[in-house]
This record gives sequence, C-alpha cells and structure tokens, in this order.
Amino acid sequence: MQYDSRFYQLWITCAERVKIKAVYAILTDMLTSTFCHIPRVGQHAEAQLWARGIHSWDDAHAHADAGQRPHFRQHLEASRAALAGNDARFFADTLPAQLQWRLYPEFAHATAFLDIETTGLTGTHDYLTTVALFDGRALHYYVKGMNLDRFVEDIQQYKVLVTYNGRQFDIPYLERYFRIKLPQAQIDLRFVLHRLGYKGGLKGCERQLGIARGELDGVDGYFAVLLWHDFVRYNNPAALETLLAYNMADTVNLATLLAMAYNMNVRQTPLAAARCVALPTLPEIPFTPHAETIARVRRQYERCA
Repeated sequence: MQYDSRFYQLWITCAERVKIKAVYAILTDMLTSTFCHIPRVGQHAEAQLWARGIHSWDDAHAHADAGQRPHFRQHLEASRAALAGNDARFFADTLPAQLQWRLYPEFAHATAFLDIETTGLTGTHDYLTTVALFDGRALHYYVKGMNLDRFVEDIQQYKVLVTYNGRQFDIPYLERYFRIKLPQAQIDLRFVLHRLGYKGGLKGCERQLGIARGELDGVDGYFAVLLWHDFVRYNNPAALETLLAYNMADTVNLATLLAMAYNMNVRQTPLAAARCVALPTLPEIPFTPHAETIARVRRQYERCA
C-alpha cells in the first residue's frame, strides 16, 4: 500500500522519529494509564487523576489518597493480574465501548486484524467466500472450498480482534457461519474513527487519512462479490487472486488505521508526548490485482446495471 507522505510524516513526528524495526513498537501505553474501567470512576474522574500527576497505576499506588477507596485499590490489583495473565477480556468487559482502543498496544502480540468477504449480506443462500487475517507478523488467508475450515482453529490463539464494522457484520457472520462463539475482545474501528470525525466506510476513512489503494482503487465490497462469481463461473484464478488482494488490503490497512486512531485519541489527553506509537510495518501482499479482470468485470456489471 502507498501512503501520502504528509500523513506518514505527521505520525512519525508524533512517534518522535524513533527508528523502529519491530512490527509494533511502543514508548509506553494507555492501558496502564486507564482508570475509567474501575466501577464508579468515569472519564471526568480519570481526567482529574491525570491532572494531579497520577498518570499510571504505579502513580496511583504511590499516592495513597488516589486509591483510598477499597474498591479502587482492589480493581487496580485485578487490573494488574489481568494484564499479567494476558486477559484482554477483563478490560473489554470493563472499559466503555468507545475506549476499547486502549487495549492497543499492550495486546498487540495477541491481536488479529480481520476482514471477510461474502456473496451477500443477509440472503439465505449467501455464504462466506474468503477471510484475511493479519496478526502483526504474518498474513493468513482462507478460501471456501480450499482451507476455510482452518480459520476456526487458527482464530482461537488471539485475544483481540480488530475490524471495521465487525461488531455488526464480520463477527456475527462468522459466528453464524461456523456455529461458534468468538469470545475475544473487539476493537471496531468504524466506531473509533467515527468518534474522531472520520466517516464514509472503510475506503472513505482511508482516503481521508491518506491511504491509497493503487490498482484496487474503486474496488468495493459489492465488486468483491462479482469477483468471486467470476472465479466460480469461469474458473478464473485471476479473479480469485484479485479478490484475495482486495481482502488482504482491507485487513492490513486496519493495522495502520488503528495506529493512527490510537495516536489521535492519545493526543486528546495530557499523556500524548510519551505515548504515541509508530505506524506498523506492513507485509507485502502476496497476491496481485489483475487490471484486465477488474476492467472486464466492471464492464459486465455496467452492462447489467
């Protein structure tokens, strides 16, 4: 994927130009500076703690008056235990929905960015066609009729799922299709970005944030359906390769969008200087979109429209 240099420079500046080789590199994190997951502690009370210089769980422990209420101290200890035990679900259940982004980057090592493609949205004959998954280290893909069932086993190793509109579409669809329950914590970037003022679907948010699609520009979810049908009807491997390239682009771009959204949210707090993250290093997508196939399918669609 190509990135607008202005936006790239903005986020590297926010990360203090640290040269990072790891996929996820952090200076500190927001989760251990979070207090509003504690019962009866809202965001206003959290902001007051920050204003007093209590910027972390360690600071709260050092300030006896900050955690004088028994339930406050008990919940902080439970928070430490949950983090040490890699229990993302604890924080997902206690953090307000609009603050789930704070799970990143503490749980980046156990996070999967996820996107699915289907033949439709609600029809009784619609089905899952492909799934793309990026765990910060490697890309994985699953295709109906090939290896789709492997997804059920593979997804169990992750603690956090990052999607765009996944709460309403991807996750419920996967649960119905495979007849499973996905208990992972979820960061749905649709709502995180909407709260920051970015709307218009995944592609619209990408454009607003300077992420270019290159050869996949103009390909959307409905076009992905047409590509699958072209693959099935004509046994056209170029259509499947283009579909997988599109599905994977959706998925890896979620990693960049999450880092950007995380930084924008952090910059709204007094903790921004120490807690911005670098943009992730994305893997090379192993599939190439076929321009001729895209053009032909588009012509066919226009004739039928």
